[in-house]
Amino acid sequence: MRKENSDFKTAFVSEAGSFLDNRDYFAFVELDDMACYVIADGLDTDRELLSAEMAVKVILENFMEKPSLSRKKIKNDLETAHEWLKFESQRVRLKASLLVVVTNYTNMVWASCGNARLYQFRHGRLNLKSKDQSLAQLLVDSGKLAESRLSTHEERGNLLNYLGKPDRFDPYISPKTPLADGDVLLLCTAGMWDQIEIPEIQDALADSSEPEVLTDTLEELLLSKQAQTVNNYTAAAVYVNKIFNEKPKNRKKWIKRIAIMLISMLLMGGGAWYMYAKQAERLVQAAQQMKESIEYGDGYAAAGDYPKALKAYSEAKNAASKLKDKYHFQLLQKKQRVAQTVTDGDGYLKDGSYDMARDSYTKALKEAENLKPYKAEDIQKKIDQSQAIEQIAAMIKQGDGLLQAQDYYGALKTYQKARSAAIEIAYENGQKQADEKIETAQGKIDSLTTQTKTLQADNLEKKGDRSMATMDYSAAIDAYTLAQETYQEINKLERVLAMERKISKVNDLLHPAVPSGGEAEALPGSLDTDTPETSASRPAAPQTASRPAAPAAAPQTATSPAAPTTATPASSKASESGKTSASGASSSAEAPNAASSSPATPASGADKTHAEGGTTP
Repeated sequence: MRKENSDFKTAFVSEAGSFLDNRDYFAFVELDDMACYVIADGLDTDRELLSAEMAVKVILENFMEKPSLSRKKIKNDLETAHEWLKFESQRVRLKASLLVVVTNYTNMVWASCGNARLYQFRHGRLNLKSKDQSLAQLLVDSGKLAESRLSTHEERGNLLNYLGKPDRFDPYISPKTPLADGDVLLLCTAGMWDQIEIPEIQDALADSSEPEVLTDTLEELLLSKQAQTVNNYTAAAVYVNKIFNEKPKNRKKWIKRIAIMLISMLLMGGGAWYMYAKQAERLVQAAQQMKESIEYGDGYAAAGDYPKALKAYSEAKNAASKLKDKYHFQLLQKKQRVAQTVTDGDGYLKDGSYDMARDSYTKALKEAENLKPYKAEDIQKKIDQSQAIEQIAAMIKQGDGLLQAQDYYGALKTYQKARSAAIEIAYENGQKQADEKIETAQGKIDSLTTQTKTLQADNLEKKGDRSMATMDYSAAIDAYTLAQETYQEINKLERVLAMERKISKVNDLLHPAVPSGGEAEALPGSLDTDTPETSASRPAAPQTASRPAAPAAAPQTATSPAAPTTATPASSKASESGKTSASGASSSAEAPNAASSSPATPASGADKTHAEGGTTP
């Protein structure tokens, strides 16, 4: 409402001069009921932080949160900016000279620290000039220096007070000053006012109907001086074309209101004090909660538990908001932002977004620099770990490609390499994933081995079958035995038993059992008519020689040195004498019978034994 019914126009110029960086800063905000103009001159040499910009932004943020012409409120805002610069003074001490003007479009309150200046011109005349907080100004105030020499005196930059001052900070706060239509407010940093004299400003003002014209003219005038070195300079002009006219106050009405308020306070005095006490108690509780939450948050941050630190800092920040503690609120906001960034990085890493995870960690590392609860090495470790995990994921992906291409041994080797890397950095999820992949690759290899062994065993079994068909029993047994061993290696028990049955069958064919009836018939004559082959293959034959049932043969056998030895000449003798058996069997079959030369063996018995022996395979 006030802004709509007033006319304030603003323009400014700010340049770096002969330097690369402009460390001056000007900003303003015009709300419906109030406006704030802030100009600052950075006095330090920090290459990363701009103290003037930081201070101006802090003051404007506080003003917008609660606009007020209160001198106490403006002083608190300046002290907040002062504390903020002290807190951020990590590499060098941050310092700034600053001037702020707050107006309700009718009156203004201005405050300064350092030597940033405010000029107020009314009808072309200098109506007001702020005082520098410098040694030169002190000399002027004490009468030791002429006012006209202030802008050129060598001690004009020797500041007695400024933002970021290590000891007592004491800014100047003006009383409420009324504005008038046509007023011109000119805010300048030292780079402007130490080159432009007040008469020159008044001349420029006389020819400038708009604030842009005035600031441009002042800049041209400054540059026309052709100084060897031009410092950072800033000039902001506010043309108060029309102020907001307030409705004349009704004194009687205000007196009546005040009287009612006093009576109410008397009546409600007890209740008010009670409420005040309760409010004080809540503030104490909030302060205690803020302190405890900060301690918890710092502890969690130092231990690397960033999610819990984030929660603790959030609670502490809420308590600081209740206390309206701007300093701790902004400090906790920064700590909370670091914890949040690290937590975000952990989430990205878990989702496999490795680039985003590293970006978050890197951002957190930069913001956490010199922020006490945080350890840079812990965050750097997370950056290194994210790179290692990315390499493990790449190895697992490579193994998947080899597995898909049926290079099972290559895939197994790659998975084992990934597992070793995961163990080295204690990455449990990676180790678990690699174990599962190794199990899959090993399963593929085992299945392939089983199929190969089965094929080999089947071929051996078929080989055995072919040997059986050709009655090559020894070869069949060998093939069946190898097949059985192979089946046993791959745990095919049914096939193992099948091979056992085949081997047993071959053994039966190779070593058939002698029928019991034939043996009974052969026993009496076995001692007389058994062939050399059957005698050698049957171990029972020598026992028949010692049977007491053949007493006649026993003495002869006993007198013979050895049966095989005596058999050969006997056989030869029998062949030569032509006393062979009637059946016409081969001489080799009859020779033992002849060699036995048992006189007690009848000829018919010899024939019968020979006939049965012929059926023996």
